[in-house]
Parts: sequence; C-alpha cells; structure tokens
Amino acid sequence: MDYSGTHLLADLFGCTGLDDVDRVEAALRAAVSAGGATLLEIRLHSFGTGQGVTGVALLAESHISIHSWPERDYAAVDIFLCGRRHDLDAALAALASGLGADHYNEQRIARGFSVADRLD
Repeated sequence: MDYSGTHLLADLFGCTGLDDVDRVEAALRAAVSAGGATLLEIRLHSFGTGQGVTGVALLAESHISIHSWPERDYAAVDIFLCGRRHDLDAALAALASGLGADHYNEQRIARGFSVADRLD
C-alpha cells in the first residue's frame, strides 16, 4: 500500500443531531463508504444528552475522527486516507450531509512525501 496520502481537516457548521451517537455513527459509516475506504472498527463516546460525541472510525487506510459541540452546532472532523484511490471530497460531503451541516471549511495536508520524493 502507498503510505502517502491526504489529511483533510474540516470544521462543520450548522450541524444537527450532534449529541445523537447513532446519527454520528451513521454519518461516519456513510463517509467511509463514500470515500472508498475499508472500515475496521468504529469507537464512539457520548457525553450525554445535549452534549457532544467524540470518536473515530479506524480504517485499513488510516482514520476518520470527529469531535462535536451540539451547543454550537459545530463538529471538528479529521479524515486521513493513505493511497491515491480514495475520494476525500465524497467522504467529507457524506459526513457533512449526514450531520446536516449548512457549510464547512477545510484544509488539506499532503502526508508521507519527503522533499526528495517531490524532486523525482
């Protein structure tokens, strides 16, 4: 497997249901599927009604994590997929849709590339 990949960091705004662990899990599963990744396990922790959910989808290709603040309708998302065959845009869109986000900001970081790799 190619160890290089893209690390996408996203801030999702205007979300709903961020204290609903089942909804967060469904959104993570949809993101994994849309991104073309291989799910190994999902681990989530709910802080209770009206409070956030934090968790991670462990993937053969890396991970997708989420931390939510329902009182602010906000979720911080981290999507890291190794290899070049995955669709990060589709994964982010599925996650944002599943959480009802009305908009999001994103940053992308290339991972696993050295200066020597870029010169070749």
